[in-house]
Amino acid sequence: MLPNIFHNGRQLSRIFQCTLQMYRQRSLTTGVNEIPLSKDHYNIKRGPFSVATDADIKHFESILPAGNQILLGLEETVGYNRDYFKYVRGLGAIVLKPRTSEEVSNIMRYCNNKRLAVSVFGGNTGVCGGSIPVFDEIILSMDLMNRVESIDKYSGILVCESGCVLGKLEEELAMEGMMMPLDLGAKNSCQIGGNVSTNAGGIRLLRYGSLHGSVLGLEVVLADGTIMDLMSNVKKDNTGYHLKHMFIGSEGTLGVITRVAIACPTATKTQNVLFLGLRDYSSVLRTFLECKACLGEILTSFELIDRDALECCIEHLRTSSPIGSYPFYVLIETTGSSKQHDAEKIRDYLEHVIGHGIVSDGVVTNEPSKITKLWQLRERIPEATYSNNFCLTFDLSLPLKNFYDIVPAMKDRVGHLVKLVCGFGHIGDSNIHLNIAGDELTPEIAELIDPFVYEFTRKLRGSISAEHGIGLLKPKYLKYSKSAESIDLMKQLKLVLDRNGILNPYKVLC
Repeated sequence: MLPNIFHNGRQLSRIFQCTLQMYRQRSLTTGVNEIPLSKDHYNIKRGPFSVATDADIKHFESILPAGNQILLGLEETVGYNRDYFKYVRGLGAIVLKPRTSEEVSNIMRYCNNKRLAVSVFGGNTGVCGGSIPVFDEIILSMDLMNRVESIDKYSGILVCESGCVLGKLEEELAMEGMMMPLDLGAKNSCQIGGNVSTNAGGIRLLRYGSLHGSVLGLEVVLADGTIMDLMSNVKKDNTGYHLKHMFIGSEGTLGVITRVAIACPTATKTQNVLFLGLRDYSSVLRTFLECKACLGEILTSFELIDRDALECCIEHLRTSSPIGSYPFYVLIETTGSSKQHDAEKIRDYLEHVIGHGIVSDGVVTNEPSKITKLWQLRERIPEATYSNNFCLTFDLSLPLKNFYDIVPAMKDRVGHLVKLVCGFGHIGDSNIHLNIAGDELTPEIAELIDPFVYEFTRKLRGSISAEHGIGLLKPKYLKYSKSAESIDLMKQLKLVLDRNGILNPYKVLC
């Protein structure tokens, strides 16, 4: 049992107790095996599940006859037992790598009958520990289910297996003059099944919307092995309940996604990136309004970076800013089909916002190498902030009017105790990333942060998780964004689809 930590007479939450201890232990060693076990640090009680035996392993071998489809022992499975950020660690000693939906079905049917818990593993790019086992769950890796079944350039529909890496799908589509509606910094590692399971957002959401709109169909294997064919190759299908939406964002707790049909737009021919400096947040909002009005049909991304975030990234990358120092910066990307048309619209836009004093300075480029450098100033901020001894990151949705308010509020509370409090994120879909970093995470700092961030978000009717899910780290905070009635209904749905609770236990719902 972990000791309670008190400060000024108030008890900290269990998660922050564990986080404090975790950072202290990580500061002593960087070895993989030294990452604290999740079961201990989060004080999680093991569910009523069976322990796998030699007989179970023998049965799995009959389902997966190829030699490379099963990994056994903690030495072989270590890469499946810890997340990228080294927050969580499990004890899963069996990794199963099915190649077909039928193999997934047979595995799930057997595990359900034997009450063996299962943890679904994708590209391991999540930040909430959602794909990492807590105890000795059977790890179901989707790595080998990576086949692209079809690309229809007329309808714009891609059909593929869930283990396909997002970046590889982008390459396949490019050869057909198409593109993915989703783009993430982790695209060369993350898998489309994991993207759908977490309802990943990314930088193109402003232009192409969420996966609830792009995903046309799914194939899902339920806990009892039932293969649910929810696939569709048409964009209009108004027949009965749209069951696919239950699995988008369910984080593997309701079923295992095995195949995906997704609508993909035609690839654009032009790309421009603007990097602008602004004097205050009200100017950011005015810039966004003018941007939508002037660049509407070619606008793809509108990203906010505050001065502290940019300076941290510049120092980490050992580079420089293309413009002077300002309290706020925005990175705008446009994509279209006519170079001259887009250039004229951008010129008119810049003349307007600079001429009216909304924007103080800026640069614009359509050169690929310069575009990459500008995007690095946004995409590598998390990497830069995580270079500190500790970094707490919060993925929040807040109304645009109050989008940035959380940053000065946290600076007032902990700015004098830490090295960095910064905000950056997707203005286009109201998703801000708040990062707090420094040398040592003390009980005093933790108390000032938790639960203030979530209470602040709730008062504004925002979301405690905009695009990264709930996973293992946030179930206790779900009440800040969802009503008790909503959470009860989620639990009822879980019980209907997974009566024995074997799918991704300890995740999303307490």
